Amino acid sequence: MKFEESVKKIDEIIAALENSDITLEDSIKLYKDGAELISSCRKELDNAEMLVTVADSDF
Repeated sequence: MKFEESVKKIDEIIAALENSDITLEDSIKLYKDGAELISSCRKELDNAEMLVTVADSDF
């Protein structure tokens, strides 16, 4: 999944969790899915930062 798609999905999960009409089980599943997406996005951002740092040090 692309970074932008992951961010959009995280936003959707947040909106769903703010909805008080969902069950506890659904809330837990959404929370876990969101945590995995956030972790994936964080790794991608860390990799991008490393690439920028390496590229910057080459100049």
